[in-house]
Amino acid sequence: MLPTVPLPRRPLHPSDPVRQWYENELGWATVPGSPLRLAAGLRFDVLDVPAEAGVRALRHLGPVSPVALHASRSAPREDPAARREKWPARHGKRMWLLMAAGSAEELPGLLDWLEWGALALDLTAIGAGGSIEAPLPPGVPEGPLTADGAGTNGPGGSGPQGAAVWLRPPEPGCEVEPSLPTLSAVGGGGGAPDLVRLVDTVATQCHRVRLRRACAQPPAYS
Repeated sequence: MLPTVPLPRRPLHPSDPVRQWYENELGWATVPGSPLRLAAGLRFDVLDVPAEAGVRALRHLGPVSPVALHASRSAPREDPAARREKWPARHGKRMWLLMAAGSAEELPGLLDWLEWGALALDLTAIGAGGSIEAPLPPGVPEGPLTADGAGTNGPGGSGPQGAAVWLRPPEPGCEVEPSLPTLSAVGGGGGAPDLVRLVDTVATQCHRVRLRRACAQPPAYS
């Protein structure tokens, strides 16, 4: 894998602390527009899974491997701290597991190799050309609601944020790449989390979640 060169620091955004944190503190690329989104495929790819499946895979990540929680846009807005306390019991909660850039392209072949490829699993890989909503950085309060019910991070800010929160936030000043699951870690070399173990665990748990939900459905009568 080619070494990743951090993006150059941009001018500070005093009225946009969320964009400032991602671009200048972490060196992560953001996508123009509102709400603020993070570009995948440059510093990292993303594995999007049900939270109840993702929680079982946390043991395969390092202590500083970034992990975020998010919910559907139709879910009611609530305090980020309250969301952390309720997860993953709240129905519909999703988890973003960050993995090494390029891993999204490897996922279909990896699932086939692990003999999960024939099943419809509730997991999605987001890679080059994709993006995710930027979770609120630690310590940055969610903006006040406007008249139309949307939030704002201040004049000229990134707009409404808060549907996603960090469970394990990235650490400013630390390169994220060494903490991300990668195929090159197969066999335990290099210290990075093993992507194969992560994907196999997530796929197993996604299948179990699907079976539990199917069993919970009331029987259909003709």
